[in-house]
Amino acid sequence: MKLIEKRVVLHFPGFEPLDGVAHRARYERSARQSATVWGYSVETGAAEAGSDPLNFEVTTDYGAGTGSPGWRTKSRIHMVDHDALVSRLRSGNTPSQIVAGFRSCVQIVLDGGMRGYFRHAWRFGLFFLFPFLLTGLAIALTAQIAIMPYSLGFSPWHMLWSGPLALCFFSFAFLPFSERFHTLHLFADWKMAVALGRMDRADFNDWLEDRASAVRKALAEEADEYLISSHSMGSSVAAHVIGILLEREPEIFEGKRVVFATLGSAILQCALLSSAALLRARVGLIARCPEISWLDVQCLTDSINFYKVPVVAVAGHTDAPPATMILIRVKQMLTREHYRKIRKDQLRVHRQYVLGPDMKGSFDFTLMTAGPMPASVFAHAEQEKLPA
Repeated sequence: MKLIEKRVVLHFPGFEPLDGVAHRARYERSARQSATVWGYSVETGAAEAGSDPLNFEVTTDYGAGTGSPGWRTKSRIHMVDHDALVSRLRSGNTPSQIVAGFRSCVQIVLDGGMRGYFRHAWRFGLFFLFPFLLTGLAIALTAQIAIMPYSLGFSPWHMLWSGPLALCFFSFAFLPFSERFHTLHLFADWKMAVALGRMDRADFNDWLEDRASAVRKALAEEADEYLISSHSMGSSVAAHVIGILLEREPEIFEGKRVVFATLGSAILQCALLSSAALLRARVGLIARCPEISWLDVQCLTDSINFYKVPVVAVAGHTDAPPATMILIRVKQMLTREHYRKIRKDQLRVHRQYVLGPDMKGSFDFTLMTAGPMPASVFAHAEQEKLPA
């Protein structure tokens, strides 16, 4: 197998309030952790001045220049983050965010999304319902506190104190408590799911077109391998952006080694909406592109992905080549103590795909994006095939 000397990576992060600079800093920390575990050296360069999307070079090295068998790989990482969209969706006061969140919930239910979630991945269905049920319960308790004097047969004048008490409960008890579960952030996440499914927001559509043009320039760089990696909601963004390029130039990847790696993919979060016809069509374009090898990395203990669900077929393309499923276990990447600390935090478990490991395992994000082996090697779980 020919080792990779030069790679271009287009990474589409998940729905997090982090810009390209923050994503690069996290990548650097994870890369150092991976290098320590596997015993190779890594150097993460500074972000290229004025780059859009933000990009930087990563050099990994093992035994090069010592006379012993070794390798040296340079990867140009482009962070195609969507922090601009996250910030836009999180703008506005708390009441407006709550109202908009519940509106997106109704839209997803009416579009058949919830039915699809429980049909294909019931745990993802529960993930969808959780923030709305939690907030709905809090609103009901708030209302109950406000009308408590009336319920007890007291004079309505007593609501002059029960009303403010109810507001204090919601503002100073529930909202801080709900932030432990990132409730308002999840509301914004579902607003984005509706926008990427329906494609009815001009600002989102223009942003996707702009990202497609930027990605097109990045693909012009010569490399041994082109890796398009995406995490969580970023997979829907990536499917739209790469789909746009394939619609414009069906031969754009001709002569290139291209891997499309979806990590904890949430494409079906948007694609299962009945209105998401364009997204499903673009999933089909990617699956049928002969130059693209699609790897779908999934995890049993991650409830925020569609575990063992064939994404291409469920998106309506049963005749297209399926994505190769790679099944990983987070607890095999971390020490027992570390895993015990995070296992009840589902959002933290969901982020582990792009974080550094504590131990050697069958999957490593840094080695996939900056290591010497072709990304397709991770389709084979044998740990000894990894190089370091």
